[in-house]
Amino acid sequence: MGAMMGSTVGVIIGFIFGSVNIMRFGAGPNGVMRTLGQYMLGSGATFGFFMSIGSTIRQDTSPLVAEAYARAHRHPFIMPRQSCRYPREA
Repeated sequence: MGAMMGSTVGVIIGFIFGSVNIMRFGAGPNGVMRTLGQYMLGSGATFGFFMSIGSTIRQDTSPLVAEAYARAHRHPFIMPRQSCRYPREA
């Protein structure tokens, strides 16, 4: 999942930066489409790679840690008020 999200973001960023660089400096000998594709592919692969590593690290936890996290973030249990067993003295 991290690789897909990272690749998508990387391709979009590659398109933006590639378009800006092509407008500023020209496409060069490869042409517009090939240069833009290289920017998009390089950026998508790089960002997708790092996002996949990050998502793997984040999801790779031991069961003890997951259980402790779940216990720490569960809803608080509020005890009902106990009725008075002994009558009040007036």
